[in-house]
Amino acid sequence: MTYPHLNRRLFLGAAGVSLAFAGRASAQSAAGPRNKMVLIIARGAMDGLSVTVPYGDANYVPLRGGLAIPAPGQPNGALALSEGFGLHPSLKGLHDLYGAGQARFAPAVAIPTRIRSHFDAQDVLENGGEGLRQQTDGWLNRALAASGARYHGLSIGAQTPLILRGSAPTSSWAPGGKIEGGDRIASLLQDLYVEDPMLGTNLARGLETELMAMVAGDGAVRRNDVAGLGAAVARLMSGDQGADLVALSIDGWDTHARQLGQLQTRLTGLDQVIGGLHRGLGTDWDRTVVVVATEFGRTARANGTQGTDHGTGSSLLLAGGALKQGGLVGDWPTLAEAKLFEDRDLAPTLDVRSVFKGVLRDHMGVDRAALDNRVFPGSAAEAPAYDGLV
Repeated sequence: MTYPHLNRRLFLGAAGVSLAFAGRASAQSAAGPRNKMVLIIARGAMDGLSVTVPYGDANYVPLRGGLAIPAPGQPNGALALSEGFGLHPSLKGLHDLYGAGQARFAPAVAIPTRIRSHFDAQDVLENGGEGLRQQTDGWLNRALAASGARYHGLSIGAQTPLILRGSAPTSSWAPGGKIEGGDRIASLLQDLYVEDPMLGTNLARGLETELMAMVAGDGAVRRNDVAGLGAAVARLMSGDQGADLVALSIDGWDTHARQLGQLQTRLTGLDQVIGGLHRGLGTDWDRTVVVVATEFGRTARANGTQGTDHGTGSSLLLAGGALKQGGLVGDWPTLAEAKLFEDRDLAPTLDVRSVFKGVLRDHMGVDRAALDNRVFPGSAAEAPAYDGLV
């Protein structure tokens, strides 16, 4: 897993000021502490059958062969959840949260359209519509707009992802964006944009975000320091001016070969990011929900290179002190051959938008009409998942 270590010069050059320093000029602080939501996108199609392991399904081991994660209690076995499921053994921190009633899992979710292209599926996951390129902005940005500017939006990375692009102001921060003493680009741009209210404001807000990171002691997150990344994001979410809706991407989940080792590394990193958020947020963790989603799952059967290929249904993970205690979200279709989607993939039982809607409605206070018509246009048939999820 790699994270870009960008200095300010590279950051400005690679991302462009309008994206990297998209400001939050009109964001307003609500009275009292605000709730928080972090969306982690696992890019590359995370193998849900190795994340929330259905060891109680008699078809799991025969389909997976050498890629099957052993049942709880066996060497390198899954960490027991409920209803015949376990977590991948690398997710120890998340399992501790589950034991504390602060983690839940949806084992068979998917985007509304059946696509096996990474780029197309990520577009659908982020645009929030019924299909490919139906929206030019992202549903998390539309949720910000629907909230009446109560919340501050923040994207982590060199470029703002589609999910946070749109009319609502947001901020961006790239790990390692430390200000160098001899770097004069920012001051030169401030002079250049002094007569431009949009770019000038955006640049100022971007500098404000970067300053927050430095004052909070971030400086620069070292390469591969995933726990440090989670802690750094937590610091940017703290205080009255801290971010409330955060989008973070973790790449590298396209495991066509040698899946066991790759997933162990990726899931260890994911566990550390969530752990860093947990510890870094302190008491704010009690008002936080973390959602981990991916564009699609992987084939139920292992391929010939000890990996899996592009599939359909996958897992979605929830964590946070604001969650209500519980286990499985949605139904399990089983891995019986007659139940596989197109005789090859885990069949989804829940539209991923239903889970997003449940969190946005119950945790962030976005009303149902706005969710059905604005945030996820034309999605009235997909009700928010589970009253009382949060």
